[in-house]
Amino acid sequence: MPSDITDYREIFLNDRPMMDTRAPVEFVKGAFPGVVNLPLMNDDERQRVGTCYKQQGQQAAIVMGHQLVSGATKAERVEQWAQFARAHPEGYLYCFRGGLRSQIVQQWLREAGIDYPRVGGGYKAMRSFLLDTVERATRECDFVLLGGMTGTGKTEVLGQLRNALDLEGHANHRGSSFGKRATAQPSNIDFENRLGVDLLKKRDQGIEQFVVEDESRMIGSCALPLALHKGMQAFPMVWLEDSLAGRVERILRDYVVDLCAEFVSVFGESGQEVFAQRLTESLGNIHKRLGGERFQRLQGILQQALEEQARSGSVDLHREWIEGLLREYYDPMYAFQREKKGARIEFAGEQGAVLEYLRERGARRGC
Repeated sequence: MPSDITDYREIFLNDRPMMDTRAPVEFVKGAFPGVVNLPLMNDDERQRVGTCYKQQGQQAAIVMGHQLVSGATKAERVEQWAQFARAHPEGYLYCFRGGLRSQIVQQWLREAGIDYPRVGGGYKAMRSFLLDTVERATRECDFVLLGGMTGTGKTEVLGQLRNALDLEGHANHRGSSFGKRATAQPSNIDFENRLGVDLLKKRDQGIEQFVVEDESRMIGSCALPLALHKGMQAFPMVWLEDSLAGRVERILRDYVVDLCAEFVSVFGESGQEVFAQRLTESLGNIHKRLGGERFQRLQGILQQALEEQARSGSVDLHREWIEGLLREYYDPMYAFQREKKGARIEFAGEQGAVLEYLRERGARRGC
């Protein structure tokens, strides 16, 4: 009989395949990257067993659980677990705390001729391990923020650094009012878990200095871990610069051309229409901060651009509202932020110079 696995570090460093035997309602609230949900009980069965546990105690709940998951239902689920175990002999199974549910799944698999190890402490212990990983890294490692006006290409810079943490990538959101992607964001728990695994793997490679984009606490619906966000109020900063024309072209590519293609890829024929609705909503989200006259003017330009894009495929008209939004809204806001954080800025320059500086900075600290 395999003993319980409690080396959580090894699990995440090696991307061990895992099956999560919790109910679907638990799984969607938060899980780990790449894990497959193969529950012992579905949501309704779990609720009924939980009610029985509260009213009649553990033994009655166990009896009910065995009644609900029996016969063809049990055989089907055991076969699904067995298929996973055969496909992933190096994997593990777990439940919420490493208790009765994973014990039962393990026992039923054993009766089917398969010895399959489970994770001691279950989901709760692994989740605690990853949260502690983030907190320890925030406390022990050196961090530098990458700031800059909207459209300077901060994400491009991060993508070229081995010691970067792509917070927006983990959150599946670009971090601004226009940052929603065609696919949904992860739950906040999933976001934190992804960040924890990323930090664990990078520190295992000997990286002890990290570059992160200067973000607000919320990246869309995902909240940064509090310790990291607090640290970001004091971390030193590097400021990325680019010309207005260069920024307009980058935003046109990222937020219009590429994002529209992403929506078409996800939604098919209706993708361009859904993209246009999303872009219109994004501008609407900041209408109060823009003010009535300015919002109406930019919205009119945006609608003309979207109509022309739908008619001919041309995106040229989008440049006008992008430039207007930069000049009249984003740039004054970022100029204020730069002035406020000026004492923390240790280097400023365009993309090539910033990359060179950050790589040299990392090399001095062994990254």
